[in-house]
Amino acid sequence: MLFSNQLSADYPQKNYGTARVYGDMLEQAVLVEKLGFDAVSITEHHLVNVLMMPAPLQFAVKIAAMTKRLKLLTSVAVLPLHDMRTYAGELVVTDLLTEGRLYLGVGRGAFAFEMERMGVPMAETRERFDESLAVLQKLLTEEEVSWRGKYYNFDPITVMPRPVDPAGVKMMMAVLNPEGVYHCTKRGFHIQTTALSGNHQLLVDQVSAFRRAKEEMGEAGAHLTISLSRLAHVAKTPAERQRKLETAQSYYARFDNVYTGPGLVDAGMVRPLPRAQSIDELAASQLICSPQEMVDQLGVYADLGVDRVIINPNFGLPQQETLDALQAFAEEVMPAFPGLSAAA
Repeated sequence: MLFSNQLSADYPQKNYGTARVYGDMLEQAVLVEKLGFDAVSITEHHLVNVLMMPAPLQFAVKIAAMTKRLKLLTSVAVLPLHDMRTYAGELVVTDLLTEGRLYLGVGRGAFAFEMERMGVPMAETRERFDESLAVLQKLLTEEEVSWRGKYYNFDPITVMPRPVDPAGVKMMMAVLNPEGVYHCTKRGFHIQTTALSGNHQLLVDQVSAFRRAKEEMGEAGAHLTISLSRLAHVAKTPAERQRKLETAQSYYARFDNVYTGPGLVDAGMVRPLPRAQSIDELAASQLICSPQEMVDQLGVYADLGVDRVIINPNFGLPQQETLDALQAFAEEVMPAFPGLSAAA
């Protein structure tokens, strides 16, 4: 099982400075490559200070210039916010400049606040995403492409430059529903998923659907992987764990506002709102724990057949504390699992 570090830009106070926020993420990327992580994951969100990353492709190019082997995952690129005729070319250039290390994770968008202010109502995101993905795949794999659809209508065009790989750019699909996992795997996508609130049965069903699809595909699906995203931080004492849980609770008070809540945002800053979930309930659903507890929990994922765990340690803690936790994760957790970490 391999590991990715999610570079999610959390910007709780404007006086911290945006240059410092992005510098922190670059510092983490350089460190985790040295520590033996397989990848870094880059979000896409607009107009808000939670997961603040409006330009994931540009950021991937910068990280590639500072590293040698890290895979660069988008988690995820929000296709309905882009015009595929220009996005396809930007994607090809990014794939070239990152020397093939890019894995484009795609999704339809999750924050109603940003989607609707960008002119894409949430009620339209599914069909917009489906058409955008079909257009993008066709533009990346064929020349002189024309399209007549609900959201795209254009005469024959050829995206330039052309992808190095005639099959296009490597893609990952963000999907939660087990049946959706099955069908997306059958279509040849790598999978990114998460177990909502630590729901173990959902995770079992997601991985089972993925494995069933791979078995049915035979050799054609042998290269496909499933990645699981989890908030995670090493905490070596009960007091440290409690403090980090309280920080995570504060983070989710803002995250929930734009994910499932009313979307109350003041000049880009998401308002924290009261949460129904207690800290004890949060503790049961996140990986904020001792190294051994983390090994035990990750062992369950490895036994199920998860290929990569995307850990998110960025939820408001100081940068040095996060760097120290990443170091501890690499030294005390990753050696329990075979793969790239052992080689490093």
